[in-house]
Amino acid sequence: MELILGTVRLNIGDMFFQLFFFLLILFIITLVIRLFRSSSKKNKEQLDRIEEKLDILLSKREK
Repeated sequence: MELILGTVRLNIGDMFFQLFFFLLILFIITLVIRLFRSSSKKNKEQLDRIEEKLDILLSKREK
């Protein structure tokens, strides 16, 4: 089955193939972005916990 757009002939199978790979690339990019966002969030939480512990130690030391 072919679709004719002006002078360009596209095979329906080619269109599905291109759409599939476009969606696959979009999915991979989304996954990478989510991975970095969750990683940076975990690092921030860990730094906050370390900062709290340091504050507690410093306050005990000053007493």
